[in-house]
Amino acid sequence: MASFWQMLRHDPVYTPVVEAFKGVFALQGLRFRITGEDKVPSEGPAVMMINHTGYFDFTYAGLAALPSRRLVRFMAKESVFRHPVSGPLLRGMRHISVDRSAGAASYETALEALRSGEIVGVFPEATISMSFEPKAFKTGGVRMAQATGAPVLPVAIWGSQRVWTKGHPKRLGRSNVPIGITVGEPIRVRPEDDVVEVTAHVRETITRMLHALQDAYPPVPEAEQHLVPVRLGGTAPTPEEAAVLEAQLRAKGVQG
Repeated sequence: MASFWQMLRHDPVYTPVVEAFKGVFALQGLRFRITGEDKVPSEGPAVMMINHTGYFDFTYAGLAALPSRRLVRFMAKESVFRHPVSGPLLRGMRHISVDRSAGAASYETALEALRSGEIVGVFPEATISMSFEPKAFKTGGVRMAQATGAPVLPVAIWGSQRVWTKGHPKRLGRSNVPIGITVGEPIRVRPEDDVVEVTAHVRETITRMLHALQDAYPPVPEAEQHLVPVRLGGTAPTPEEAAVLEAQLRAKGVQG
């Protein structure tokens, strides 16, 4: 397992950024409950597949790898790499730019990262779920695992939507929001496996872990019930209503 100083030498941009974000999270009063972090391998490749409910999911999910002294290379939409501040940082941290109109190049970059022993973070829903229920999963993460022999690490996250999510104002002050993160048992993908079936299994696994996180989550204030799924008595859009809203936002050029 790498020491902090080895990580700093290997990742002179990523490592201090992580420490800075940890300070920001402390100032915000965010309360993380992470379980299963021992499932993250201390070396070698893995495909971390995560449900997506908020814009900061990647910064939170990456915390689960830190006890193993690992840093996750997340696949993120190409537009954030064009930002004058986030772009240089994301490139310096060796995250992977995804152009949704031409994904072959980013897919190959992710395979190269896995073959060099990295953990690659993937949001298989592609965009934030406005219903806060898992959407259909794309098969790319499982295909990458199958092509490289890397295990899939299923990860569920809950609470991040209360900080900043699609269609709602951000709350970057001291919100004291609890955020739960669970890492499940690694899932191996054999060469002969059907990627559609394995992807469905990963989705079922993450959904089960997500429901457990939701069951253990503290009560959400009445003013934030729009950030709670209908299934749990909240007023968020149903999955069907969310699909319509997401299409409307895409038509306006809003992605996430």
